[in-house]
Amino acid sequence: MSKKITLAGLVLMASVATTPVFAQDCNAAGTVGSGGSAAAGGTSASTLGTAGACRTDDGTTASIGSAGSAATADGKAQSQTKVNENPNQLKAQSKAQAMDQGTFSKSQTKTRVKGDELQSKTRSMSHVPGQKPVKSTTDSNVVLPQQ
Repeated sequence: MSKKITLAGLVLMASVATTPVFAQDCNAAGTVGSGGSAAAGGTSASTLGTAGACRTDDGTTASIGSAGSAATADGKAQSQTKVNENPNQLKAQSKAQAMDQGTFSKSQTKTRVKGDELQSKTRSMSHVPGQKPVKSTTDSNVVLPQQ
C-alpha cells in the first residue's frame, strides 16, 4: 500500500519539525564611540572608534570597530588599526599621522570593552612650525547597569 504526500502535507510537516529560535532581549545594553580629526597646512588625520555590548540571560556579547585615515599633499601619511580580543576584554586602536616638512596632523583612538565597562577616547593634534599646537580630546564611557 503506497501513500502519497502532498505538497501541503510536506509544508505542514516541515513547519512542525523545525523549532524557531527567537532573539533574546538585552537585560542591559550600551554603546560608546569617539572620533576626531586634525588638519594643518596640507595635512590631515582622522580616527574613530565605536563599541557596543548586550547582556542577556546567556551572557554578554560585544562588538567593536575602529578606523583611521591620513592624507597629505606632498609629505608622508600613514595609518594603522589593531583589534585585540581575549577572554577578558575586546580592544581596538587606530592611529593616523600626516607630515609635510615640519607641519603635521595626527589622531589616535582607543576603544575597549571590559566586563560591564565600555570606553572610547580620541586625541587629535595638529602643528605648524612657529605656531601653538591645536589639540582636542573626546571621551565616552558607559557602564552597563546591574540587574
